[in-house]
Amino acid sequence: MQRKPLIETNPYLRDPEKFRKALIISAASSTAIETGAPVASVVRMLDESAETGHLTTMPGSSPQT
Repeated sequence: MQRKPLIETNPYLRDPEKFRKALIISAASSTAIETGAPVASVVRMLDESAETGHLTTMPGSSPQT
């Protein structure tokens, strides 16, 4: 029996907007655990970076090189 790829069966992956929101929440919650920052502030930073095209560092974090 042939199995369908996950992208064909998961409604969050088929809908680009739902996928983007789920990806941001996932990344924000992981980042919040690692940095101690509130999830909402990380979500806000990721949303802003999507609009501007770049990320800013949070206070106390080291910039990526």
